[in-house]
Amino acid sequence: MVKLAPIASLNDVSVKRRGKTILGPITHSLESGGFTIVLGPNGAGKTTLLNVLHGVERLSSGTVTWTSRDHTAHQEQAFVFQKPIMLRRTVRQNLAYPLELLACKKHETELKVVEWAHRLGLMSVLDHPAPRLSGGEKQKLALARALIRKPKVLFLDEPCANLDGRSTREIETVLREVSAAGTSVIMTTHNLGQARRLASDIVFLLNGQIHETDLAQDIFNAPKSPEAKAFFKGDIVE
Repeated sequence: MVKLAPIASLNDVSVKRRGKTILGPITHSLESGGFTIVLGPNGAGKTTLLNVLHGVERLSSGTVTWTSRDHTAHQEQAFVFQKPIMLRRTVRQNLAYPLELLACKKHETELKVVEWAHRLGLMSVLDHPAPRLSGGEKQKLALARALIRKPKVLFLDEPCANLDGRSTREIETVLREVSAAGTSVIMTTHNLGQARRLASDIVFLLNGQIHETDLAQDIFNAPKSPEAKAFFKGDIVE
């Protein structure tokens, strides 16, 4: 198997709050073009890890280094939160907003808005107020708004946690497509079935530490650490 090039490296990274270590110390490299799923029980530090990588969490120690230059790395990333944030505008205006920030031409913006609304099944609500959408529609809009500018790295924090099966399937289809097209996806989930369907590699976190990381097929078939074995069996892990 061809080894992929690293896109980011964490070196001795830790995050502390009120004297308590929330994450780390972690030393780890992420590879380009992969679909990385971050697994672990509640409180393991999954969201904190994503925030650290995206540069929105203050480090207590260590460094995060991207292969892109520091001033462009963040611009090449997008983040979809578990509870999507909607601008108080229409769906169309929400989708257009990231492109307006990039000073895209109006005609090009309109074409991309229609393209992504179609891909995420939002054509029928294009001119509806975004805050009034259903939970599934809001999550689809948040994903489309993140992807419309073609980020090189996409962070997703439990994007399907509160969605029904149909919405989950639709979002997973789009995520597979963008991953296959070369976007590096880093995503947290509690859904082991979803992790098996999507992941190229797994990062298993427990108590703020990476206990195991490997190719998805290897870690699911033969996890090495007792904690990972227990977690994948459905046992309570502390």
